[in-house]
Amino acid sequence: MVLWQAIGQDHFMIISDEELPKKAKNLLVPPPLDMLGVAELQAYILLLQAEIARVQAVIAAKDAHKAAAAAFFKTPST
Repeated sequence: MVLWQAIGQDHFMIISDEELPKKAKNLLVPPPLDMLGVAELQAYILLLQAEIARVQAVIAAKDAHKAAAAAFFKTPST
């Protein structure tokens, strides 16, 4: 599929499928919880908490990188 995007009053740009944003994937496929025992459910919670902490660390690193880039490219005020 090819789309046209206006980039000016009389100018257009062709956009292919590869350039379009991808749909978000379901990155987590949870197991059926009714088949797990209490100990297994508690272990699953610990696993999820560890994954949340890992994702939060990546978000913090990305935010720090973004802030550093913004500070670097900030125009000096007079």
